[in-house]
Amino acid sequence: MTNVLMEKSSLDYEAFPFNKLDNSQFLPSLKTSIEMAKAKLEKIKEIKEPTFENTVVELEFIDAELNQVSSVFYNLHHAEKTDEIQNIAEEFSALITAYGNDVALDSKLFSQIQKVWDKRQGLKGEDLMLLEKTYKGFVREGANLNDEQKEKLRAIDTELADKKIKFSDNLLKATNSFFMHITDESKLKGLPESALEAASEEAKERKLEGWVFTLHYPSFMPFMTYAENRELRQKIYMAFATRAYKGEFDNRELAKRIANLSYERAKLLGYKDHSFYVLEERMAKEPAKVKSFMQDLLEKATPAAKKEMEDMQQWVDSKKGPNPIQAWDYAHWSEKLKMERFKVDDEMLRPYFKLENAIDGVFAAANKLYGLNFKARSDLPGYHKDVKVFEVLDSDQSFIGLFYADFFPRPTKSGGAWANNIRSQWMDNNKDIRPHASIVCNFTKPTATKPSLLTLDEVLTLFHEFGHALHILLSKVKYRSLSCTSVYWDFVELPSQIFENWVYEKECLELFAKHYETGELIPDELIKNVKAASAFHEGRNTLRQLAFALLDMGWFSGDPSKIDDLEKFEESIMAATSTTPKVEGTCSSTAFSHIFDGGYSSGYYSYKWAEVLDADAFAYFKENGIFNKEIAKKFRQNVLEKGGSAHPMELYKNFRGKEPSVEPLLKRAGLL
Repeated sequence: MTNVLMEKSSLDYEAFPFNKLDNSQFLPSLKTSIEMAKAKLEKIKEIKEPTFENTVVELEFIDAELNQVSSVFYNLHHAEKTDEIQNIAEEFSALITAYGNDVALDSKLFSQIQKVWDKRQGLKGEDLMLLEKTYKGFVREGANLNDEQKEKLRAIDTELADKKIKFSDNLLKATNSFFMHITDESKLKGLPESALEAASEEAKERKLEGWVFTLHYPSFMPFMTYAENRELRQKIYMAFATRAYKGEFDNRELAKRIANLSYERAKLLGYKDHSFYVLEERMAKEPAKVKSFMQDLLEKATPAAKKEMEDMQQWVDSKKGPNPIQAWDYAHWSEKLKMERFKVDDEMLRPYFKLENAIDGVFAAANKLYGLNFKARSDLPGYHKDVKVFEVLDSDQSFIGLFYADFFPRPTKSGGAWANNIRSQWMDNNKDIRPHASIVCNFTKPTATKPSLLTLDEVLTLFHEFGHALHILLSKVKYRSLSCTSVYWDFVELPSQIFENWVYEKECLELFAKHYETGELIPDELIKNVKAASAFHEGRNTLRQLAFALLDMGWFSGDPSKIDDLEKFEESIMAATSTTPKVEGTCSSTAFSHIFDGGYSSGYYSYKWAEVLDADAFAYFKENGIFNKEIAKKFRQNVLEKGGSAHPMELYKNFRGKEPSVEPLLKRAGLL
């Protein structure tokens, strides 16, 4: 069989031939590509007079084949994690980690880089940024350690890679292991027809009568929001809040081990703790600044959240509802309150948010802003039958990239939503290698009688992830390691979060929000109500996001070896952000894949940090028109195209003309 992982694709735009991929090719291809890269490394090490071009630039391109193999594999490991992929993952990850260590800890190679670094005068722009990133990358990965320390680092990295894979696998298995089977229709009072039909189809897929609800968001959230049966809401909430906590797929020891290994690694590299190591390469720079940022938001959001919850409790009391409101009550009763106050809820909006129309909406917004055009390519294969592929062209019809979209949950897919670059952008001599971007979501599935009708949150998620995809697709730099989303992590959420703002604007909604049966545009009154409700309980929502950011810093800022009882540890950190009574026997950390497997350790604050940037940036659009082409051009040229080719604050100021202000965020959230 042809090894598609190691050969240049013959498909249009070199689209990857997923339809010809045999999983048995992964490990042999990885080993071959590693050997090829190592052979090229040996040549670089033998160069008598190392220069930027013959050493640093050569190093940038030595692992093109390896990058393709690993990129395809890790895309599948999160989006199409079959048993076969899971079985390969441990060895695959170990080989990648070992290779990374071989490169980073090679004294002779680092000596060559050091010589170029010492003679860096005269370099500028992307060339200087590449050299700086390369040199600092070697230092941060242990190049200055002695042999004994290097061996210790290798051991830590190997174990970390293994533990992260197991954490991810456990969480997926724990999520899939629970389902709530209901045969008594009277227990489903309050649930909308869309949720009932989806649950009925889930039951049929499992060859059961009645209705089945799972812990996947499109099933879990409607039940938590609309089900009148409080006992069943509590049951499914407890299952969700105890995922991978105790039992067969217990992540407690894995979480502790990952945190302790991260701490040991940082100490070995000369840092006070893992957060100091991570934040050195972030806009925030140091833990103290992150903690100060979060404390400032905490002080501003707490009074608002307290007032919101007191007001809600009074209203719930008037309806003879629960007192106190518990964690499994909040979504249900807050939705009722929002409906009464703003005359809007998800079920009223769903008919206007047919998935296909929403996709047309993000495409239309991208066209109005950046002149992009999207053409469906059913002839190009995806990695699953649900994956849709689009060809992306610029306003002058030049090729921009390929866009892959994967929308619905399945047992082989991790939860949540994310964007990936299946292929990055870079310049190969004078040829612009264009990127292939993907977004992966877990949206409401179509049923036998209805298409996929999204909630407002799902539409926001679509725009968010598509914002990441635009960052990938519009990249225009020289070097792959500086392209697309290769930026500081507290800057990477700007392109995604800013794009969510368009969802609340009439001018954008009218591009796609049409009733799926009648074709009627979303009524002005409903748009007005959606806008008015956008800051509903924003104080409480801010505290919730801060809770996760504080928990992240709790794990990785300081010595985690003293963390024993995870429940007590979480309570000590998150008490200041809690808006409902603590639920005994639950744990967030064991399902917190962002920080234990997703690379956000000491970085979860980035979401709130980027909100400051996106609110300030969108205020600029609002002042000049949300589809103002001149502002869009500045955002494209100074942010979306630039990747990590310059410092993010420099890029932002080039776009905005000034540093960001926190005031637009506070104003938008109603926290001023």
